[in-house]
Amino acid sequence: METKKIWLIYLMLALATSTWGSAFIAGKIAIESFEPATVAFFRFFGAVILLFPLMWYLEKDIPKPTKKDWFLFAMLGLTGIALYNIFFFIASKHAPVIKSSLFIASNPILIILLSALFLKEKISRNQVLGLVLAMLGVAFIITNGHLEVFINMDFELIDLVLLGAVICWALYSVIGRIVLRKFSSIVSTTYAVAFGTVFLFPFALMETSVADLTSGTIGAWASIGHMSVFVTVVSFIMYYYGIQQIGAAKASIFINFMPISAVIMASLFLGEALTIPHLIGALFVLSGVTLSTYKRTSKASKANTMKKLA
Repeated sequence: METKKIWLIYLMLALATSTWGSAFIAGKIAIESFEPATVAFFRFFGAVILLFPLMWYLEKDIPKPTKKDWFLFAMLGLTGIALYNIFFFIASKHAPVIKSSLFIASNPILIILLSALFLKEKISRNQVLGLVLAMLGVAFIITNGHLEVFINMDFELIDLVLLGAVICWALYSVIGRIVLRKFSSIVSTTYAVAFGTVFLFPFALMETSVADLTSGTIGAWASIGHMSVFVTVVSFIMYYYGIQQIGAAKASIFINFMPISAVIMASLFLGEALTIPHLIGALFVLSGVTLSTYKRTSKASKANTMKKLA
C-alpha cells in the first residue's frame, strides 16, 4: 500500500473516532428526555433509513449472504449496535465521566488481544509501546493529571455495565474483520445497523410511550439526528473501511482519539475547563498513534523499494 494512501486512511480513522466523541455530548442531551434503549433505537432507526438507499446506490454487485453471513451480521447488530449502545447510554445517565472514559478507553487492549487470539493478527513491539503510550495519555486526560484516581476508585455495579460495553465493542470489531473479508464496509455497516435496530425495538417499546416521545425537546431530537447521520452512518463506514485496509488491531489504536474529542467538545459546548493535563494527554495519545503506525509503514515502504530495485 502506498505511503500516501496509508496516511489518508489514518486521517480518516482519526476523524471517524473523533466524531464518536461527540456522542458523549449528544448522548447527555438526549438522555435527559428519553431512556437509554429508546435513544439507541431512534439513533439507529434514523441511520438505517439512510444506509439502505446509500448501499443500493454505491454497491452494484453485493455478494449474496449465506446463513453463516446472516448470523455474523446478526452478531454485529447484537454486540456493536444493540448491547453496546444500551450499555453506553445507561453509563451516560448514571456513571461518572471519569469512570466511563476509563473503561471505554480500554477497548483497544481487548481488541488487540482478541484479534491476536481469533484472527491470528501479529502484534508488533511498536504497536504495544504505542498502545501503552496512548493509554497513558488517555488516563492523563480523563483524570486531569491526577493518576491517583485509579487507586481511589471503588468498584460499583455500573462497572459491570461499562465492562459489558467494552466487551461488546471488542467483539464487534473482531467479528467485523471477518465479515469484511467478503462484504464492503457500507454493506457490513448497513446490515449490522438493521439487525441492531430490530434487537433494540422491543426494549424501546417497553420503556417509552407516545407521551414520552411528544414531550422530548428539540435538542434531544437534534442530538439523536446527529448521532444517526454523523456518528453512525459516516463514521461507522469510515471505521469499517479502515479495519478492512489495515486490520482490527491497528485500527483500534485510533479509538483513543474519542476521549480527546469528547474533552474538547465538553469544554466548548458544556463549559468544562480545558486544562494543561488535557493538552499533555492529547500529546501522549498522538505520539502513541504515530509510534504504532508510522514505524511499521516505514519498514513496509523500505521493503517495497527493495523489491522494485531487485
